[in-house]
Amino acid sequence: MNFTSLLMTCLLIGSSVSWAFKRGAVDHTHHLRRCSMKMPSYCNVKNYEHWYKVGTYCVMYFNELFNFTDAEFRCRNVVPGGHLASVHSSQANNDLNCIVLKYNRKSPRIWLGGFEFFTSGKWVWIDDSNWDFQAWVPGEPNNQKAKEDCLEMNGKENGKWNDDWCPKKKNFLCSFTY
Repeated sequence: MNFTSLLMTCLLIGSSVSWAFKRGAVDHTHHLRRCSMKMPSYCNVKNYEHWYKVGTYCVMYFNELFNFTDAEFRCRNVVPGGHLASVHSSQANNDLNCIVLKYNRKSPRIWLGGFEFFTSGKWVWIDDSNWDFQAWVPGEPNNQKAKEDCLEMNGKENGKWNDDWCPKKKNFLCSFTY
């Protein structure tokens, strides 16, 4: 690595750390404390008792790295009516973030079931439910390089959302209506 590349890398890392601090990522510990006091309850559905109840959905964290499309197919195969999770309230978003942080605090960026409909700027849920809630990180969605069409939740940003490149491999949340 030449000096210029090293300098640019240091500047980028330094600015992203500073930017994360300004955006409240350091409040991560407060969210962890809240999660440890009140995790969502388990679903009362036969064969899915280890899934969490979030609103009218049963939800499970999958610690498996898949791109957006493969994660959706995995959800469809694991449970009848299964999809990547959709979010319809602030409480549901907080509950989902607690689930993510319980299972993976080191890399809590996961796929949710939202995607941009044909680069229209309109976001939809893959389970065809209403897009009636959103929790974007400030400045998102930004469709960086015109390649970010899938929705990720970032646990280090207190569950706020970012648009990301669909072929990236991430862990994910599956859900089904009970």
